[in-house]
Amino acid sequence: MKIHEYQAKELFRQANIPVPMGYAASTVDEAIAAAAKLSTPKVVVKAQIHAGGRGKGGGVKVVDNTPEAVRTAATAILGMQLITHQTGPEGQTVKSLLIEEGSAIATELYLSFILDRANSQVLVMASPDGGMDIEEVAEKTPERLLKRHIHPAVGMPAYLVREICQFLAIPKEGAKEAAQLITNLYNLYVEKDCSLVEINPLVVTTDNRVLALDGKVTFDSNALYRHPAIVALRDTDEEDPLEVEASKFNLNYIKLDGNVACMVNGAGLAMATMDIIKLVGEKTGAAPANFLDVGGSASQDGIENAFRIIMSDPSVEVVLINIFGGILRCDKLANGVVAAAKNLDMKLPMVIRMKGTNVEQGKEILANSDIQFAVAETMKEAAEKVVQFLKQPVGV
Repeated sequence: MKIHEYQAKELFRQANIPVPMGYAASTVDEAIAAAAKLSTPKVVVKAQIHAGGRGKGGGVKVVDNTPEAVRTAATAILGMQLITHQTGPEGQTVKSLLIEEGSAIATELYLSFILDRANSQVLVMASPDGGMDIEEVAEKTPERLLKRHIHPAVGMPAYLVREICQFLAIPKEGAKEAAQLITNLYNLYVEKDCSLVEINPLVVTTDNRVLALDGKVTFDSNALYRHPAIVALRDTDEEDPLEVEASKFNLNYIKLDGNVACMVNGAGLAMATMDIIKLVGEKTGAAPANFLDVGGSASQDGIENAFRIIMSDPSVEVVLINIFGGILRCDKLANGVVAAAKNLDMKLPMVIRMKGTNVEQGKEILANSDIQFAVAETMKEAAEKVVQFLKQPVGV
């Protein structure tokens, strides 16, 4: 789960991580009132969307702290369709702002903690080249990016904090504050079950203060039951409506840009299914329209809800169901598919591939139903039949 910058900075304040003073606003008048509370000669008007690169897209403006200047900036940003490298070409509508005091910046740095799933440890990354795309730094000047792993049983050791401060060339006047900030940021990451905390830029001001000028925080959705206060920060307006709907039924769904809906059990099988659709259908334009993992305990209602979400996507032209029967037995899936197809008056062509527990019973249930579908024995065959439907969509 993602949150807005102003929400992340409130968490930073609670964790004793220094941030500039600022206030959220959802109207131009609120933005002007917020700026009036700030004493700095310059203020920053920042678009609040769940994406980076806002400055490059025109979503961040530094202006004089006057009602006229703030009004002009807020009017320009509120309601705009902000396009960044993380939003895609469609962009996101700006519905709120952060009005923040300006800072006298001496240097811009980068700092983040992220889960490295390859070795089940937290990865801390730091760079003296803040304010830039960290991917660009890693690619062009990897020596400017420090990476260190933190064992969960050890925590954030003092020697690593010192190493990070030295690598970032923190001046001695701000070293103590920076060291505390790094430690507090790691503690926030762990205590709030985060999957990412990032400050870009982390700045040293001209008077040697160390501030988190930006803040990005995402949380492990599997741990949100421990944090009801964080759940309350969720902004569903920033999420795809179909993904929001799927989350209500505990379906792992991610909207993509293709035309082949995928219903699969298991994340690994779902990834493989999407890969083979792309491989087999490369020349015909076939591409996955979604990632959908119904899980091992999907009920008939769950399968029906999955179908309803798939059918709500107007780009879908054919459905591929790829199930390995284990916890979710093939006969249970088949009953769910038949019931859902009837209840929802399913018109889209379907290709079904099942293997595993009770597969013969599942095939028999499908064969005795009056729904239209194609059966495949292998994943490649399933993808080929999907492509055939796309070339000439006819009933089976």
